[in-house]
Amino acid sequence: MLYIGIDLGTSAVKLLLMDEQGRIKNVVSKEYPLEFPQIGWSQQNPDDWMHAVEEGIPELLQGSDPSQVAGIGAGGQMHGLVVLDDQDKVIRPAILWNDGRTVQEVEYLNNVIGKDKLSRYTANIAFAGFTAPKLLWMEKHEPELFARIAKIMLPKDYINYMLTGVHCTDVSDASGMLLLDVEHRCWSKEMLNICHIRETQLPQLFESYQAVGTLKPEMARKLGLSEAVVVAAGAGDNAAAAIGTGTVGDGGCNISLGTSGTVFISSEAFRVDDNNALHAFAHADGHYHLMGCMLSAASCNKWLMEDIFQTRDYQAEQEPITLDQLGENHVFFLPYLMGERSPINDTNARGTFTGITLNTTRADLTQAVLEGVAFAIRDSFEVAKKLGIRMERSKICGGGAKSTLWKTIFANVLNLKLDLVASEQGPGMGGAMLAMVACGVYPTVQAACDALVQVVDTVEPDPVLVDKYDKRYQQFSTIYPALKGVFPHLL
Repeated sequence: MLYIGIDLGTSAVKLLLMDEQGRIKNVVSKEYPLEFPQIGWSQQNPDDWMHAVEEGIPELLQGSDPSQVAGIGAGGQMHGLVVLDDQDKVIRPAILWNDGRTVQEVEYLNNVIGKDKLSRYTANIAFAGFTAPKLLWMEKHEPELFARIAKIMLPKDYINYMLTGVHCTDVSDASGMLLLDVEHRCWSKEMLNICHIRETQLPQLFESYQAVGTLKPEMARKLGLSEAVVVAAGAGDNAAAAIGTGTVGDGGCNISLGTSGTVFISSEAFRVDDNNALHAFAHADGHYHLMGCMLSAASCNKWLMEDIFQTRDYQAEQEPITLDQLGENHVFFLPYLMGERSPINDTNARGTFTGITLNTTRADLTQAVLEGVAFAIRDSFEVAKKLGIRMERSKICGGGAKSTLWKTIFANVLNLKLDLVASEQGPGMGGAMLAMVACGVYPTVQAACDALVQVVDTVEPDPVLVDKYDKRYQQFSTIYPALKGVFPHLL
């Protein structure tokens, strides 16, 4: 049988078709627009997502037998606010994960309601990208639209609703709404009261590997599939990517270098750090995970290459950076192009180059960006270390992980062995694997990972470079605290 994985990203949906042995039969990508109506705002039309899925699946199935498709599972961009009226029509464009309009609402939640209460209710504190602050923003700035809300959901949940007619979400994605009692995997009544919403407005909760329903007849006809195709609840993109890389069980780790950058540490036990610098979320395997998320990762390199250097030849820009130059760069880059989330939680933070001289070269700037993202990811690892978590290796995935140089920098900045898996398909593969569990092909997510995920290469840290980068990281760590008070005056 065949399984479809949906990776609902920020700029495009990536669809993959996979068989029960984990072999990728086809991959199709469909882009859609991203709107920036004001500085720091980011939104999309949910119908654009669905149109891309509807166009992409028939194309994905070309050359395959559609009757063999048994299940569909999605991994999706997290935190986005999708609101429907009582006719199940989209009320307004979805406010996305990297939107920064909710500064006042975040301050209200963290400082008036209080971080201690938020952590007790949800295991997390408020961040600008989370869903709950967006609801408060809507209530204040769009009261007429807020009053029309009948259903609140996340981006991939809108796809699942359109496919099945079921208002659903999964616990991993819901963990990033600041509405879920993560430890007990249920909606937080206290947070619903704070956000002035009712539980009936929220979707039904599922574990990521559970079936939420089957295809609606009209949708089955449109996609050329059977009505019996099972749709799994799916997961937030990072949890789905973790499944796709086999990051499950206790102590697994995955680094994702996409538009955003994440550190994902799986755990069988629920745990929260004292300052809530890392997100404490439910995992798609039925357990929990800690996650650090930086808002701009591979997007920093894309910005430098395409917008500043006016080139798409990333490899050519990295070729002058030889191994002997690693750990020797005196230019530092703060990668806060959209503000920052983990672990500093500062929407006012901005990107900077520090240490530029007349001798600074184009390659120095490129190296500084690659290193700056790695240093910022290390910030989250430092928090995990304070919880007593010790790791020797991690998986690495995402577009940025295609760069051999960047992987080498990461391995040495973090002092970790970095494993690459055979099929680096991220959330889409994880979604397809969750669909397999929902269909009963594998009894558990762990069993699916054991059977389908294979490590094919490992990047090892070098002790000399580790020592050099440790010194550079200590220098990097002084820059943001020195500039923190400056950033608000630049807005």
